[in-house]
Amino acid sequence: MFLTISTTGDEQNPATDLGFLLHKHPDNPFSTKLSYGTAHVFYPEASAERCTAALLLEVDPVALVRRGKGKGRGGAPDAALAQYVNDRPYAASSLLSVAMSAVFKSALNGVCRARPERAQTAMPLRIEVPALPARGGAELVRKLFGPLGWTRVDAVAVPLDEQFPEWGDSRYVRLVLEGELRLADALRQLYVLLPVLDDAKHYWVAPDEVDKLLRAGEGWLAAHPEQKLITSRYLARRRGLTLQAMQQLELVRLAESDDLDVESIDNAVDETTDTEEKPVPLAEQRRAAILDALRAAGASRVLDLGCGQGQLVQAMLKDAAFTEIVGVDVSVRALTIASRRLKPERMGERQAARVTLRQGSLTYTDKRLKGYDAAVLSEVVEHLDLPRLPALEYAVFGSARPRTVLVTTPNVEYNVRWETLPAGHVRHGDHRFEWTRAEFRAWAREVAQRHGYGVGFVPVGPDDPEVGPPTQMAVFTMTAADDAAKPRGGETAERNGDRTEKEANAA
Repeated sequence: MFLTISTTGDEQNPATDLGFLLHKHPDNPFSTKLSYGTAHVFYPEASAERCTAALLLEVDPVALVRRGKGKGRGGAPDAALAQYVNDRPYAASSLLSVAMSAVFKSALNGVCRARPERAQTAMPLRIEVPALPARGGAELVRKLFGPLGWTRVDAVAVPLDEQFPEWGDSRYVRLVLEGELRLADALRQLYVLLPVLDDAKHYWVAPDEVDKLLRAGEGWLAAHPEQKLITSRYLARRRGLTLQAMQQLELVRLAESDDLDVESIDNAVDETTDTEEKPVPLAEQRRAAILDALRAAGASRVLDLGCGQGQLVQAMLKDAAFTEIVGVDVSVRALTIASRRLKPERMGERQAARVTLRQGSLTYTDKRLKGYDAAVLSEVVEHLDLPRLPALEYAVFGSARPRTVLVTTPNVEYNVRWETLPAGHVRHGDHRFEWTRAEFRAWAREVAQRHGYGVGFVPVGPDDPEVGPPTQMAVFTMTAADDAAKPRGGETAERNGDRTEKEANAA
């Protein structure tokens, strides 16, 4: 089995950075023994202008049979001769995926200490797989890779016999992919789609395969138009596992759908050509504005209240200035997704100690949330019924009382700029309301006055001269007198004592 990864570069960003990203030095061929053969990594070319890394997998058919894994779809035994007559030593399959995960583990995770900025940046890539089994033909290959950001997807069918073209094509294709992607994203796509196209695995598909699929499919599988086919084939058509994975992917899709204005609406408004720079999604602009405000406030211990699937927590973890980050959400399922996103089990001990995910309702007081520098309510308040807002207000501003509170919410006036949003509709089906700028500012000023905070307002996204920005942010800062009287270090003293949600609502 053979696969090559090529990139181009220049003096500022040499192509040989590929060696750092793959953690394999171009001057030192690498080999490692696997239970079914040997994997080799070497570089046919390595210069600042162009670099190619090759993964060659030598499969030992005897070792494969001795391991008891010479099986076909889903682990079912093949016909008697199948273990002796098969394409496993030659054609890309789940064997190659497992080899990739063994020799390119750090690259798959997007980790590179030597070149961290390159690991997170899209780069020009060309990937070639000379022999790829494709049950569904070249058309299915294009359907699977086409939506994933590649500018070129060539899948050329290999004839059964070049001397006898009337015999037709085999089920094998020669695959060439070209485009600008993060290396980690490209490797994860291959890790999933190689066995999907082969429609077989060389090992028994156990329940932990669902987690593997969700990790490798993060960021692309939930929205893929062929999600069902990919999931079913990857899990060897095991119905129970497929349903489990589909449910988890639907949770991811729903969690991300709150950024409707980011993907489907925001991009529909900004009509860019292929040569123009794509607009920064509103969700990214929102996170950037929040991080800027937190840094300006000098916050180091931060609460993300209503953290959802953990995008903001993940962004804060990249900045060492935030020494303690607590994500709180009422949904256990959302916290499970957030944990999968953050992968605390893969962090170092010091990094893992910085973050905590906690289940809890934001309409109840919680003594564990006291003593923090800042709290963030990003796209949260609009999901509550208006009569419940006083309870949330007291739990955050009256009980927890962080020195800084950031609240972001949609600006309903801007909705007329979304061409794909029907008139009179809110941006998400779960939004109980969406405020105008005047309504939001009136609410924020009343909250600030009641609890001893000052408040300022920051536009997020393009600030339209007529309807304002798509997102509005209020920055609450505790007044000097209240700050001086505030308990330090997470002390449990609280103004007026604890109050229940019922009492807060009554207030």
